[in-house]
Amino acid sequence: MPAKNDGPEAGTQSKSEHTRALILETAMRLFQENGYDKTTMRAIAKEAGVSVGNAYYYFAGKEHLIQGFYDRIAAEHQVAARSVLETETALEARLAGVLTAWLDIAEPYHEFAVQFFKNAADPDSPLSPFSAESEHAREQAISVHREVLAGSKSKVSPELRDALPELMWLSQMGLVLYWVFDRTEDRERSYRLARRGARLTARGVALSRFRVLRPLVLEVHELFNDFLPGMTKALPAPRSRT
Repeated sequence: MPAKNDGPEAGTQSKSEHTRALILETAMRLFQENGYDKTTMRAIAKEAGVSVGNAYYYFAGKEHLIQGFYDRIAAEHQVAARSVLETETALEARLAGVLTAWLDIAEPYHEFAVQFFKNAADPDSPLSPFSAESEHAREQAISVHREVLAGSKSKVSPELRDALPELMWLSQMGLVLYWVFDRTEDRERSYRLARRGARLTARGVALSRFRVLRPLVLEVHELFNDFLPGMTKALPAPRSRT
């Protein structure tokens, strides 16, 4: 993870955690109020009541503050999804519940997400969900989808079982992109997309077991193997910035 969990001034771990959380909370508020580009680390440190050096000790830069935000969202999502994962066994219900749980916990950050999306959309940016810096949050999110699949009563084709959680996460990224631009009241269309996407995924998994579709399943499996596992490591190195 890019952020450190202890600090030079901290006599106890709880004090260190409090300082780190304070800096992150302050940054999120200033990002929302002033925009990501216009908010500086100096301004964050001043507002949080810490030295600039202390702010940089916990977070190496604004990008790492966003990584802290990603980690927080991922952790909150795991907690929010727990109820559906512990009660539902149908794949569609489990996936729909997990996706709508993400929309629920992300809603307070919608305007903030809109502001920094242009940075996250840059494939060379550490804010990209596909970047090496985002690996921790990404793995947390994919692990939720592994659990969606593992606890489902649906039978999954062996060719798809390993690749499917990552594909489900990629589908979630598509939902996130739609959510960023969704201006409907209470993000109603995003919730509809989540439920319909879950239904389509469940039906596709069910159909993959039929022998007549086996050639298509094998083709999809090859596609996943070529492009999904370790996809971040396989991408070209980011261009140097001058």
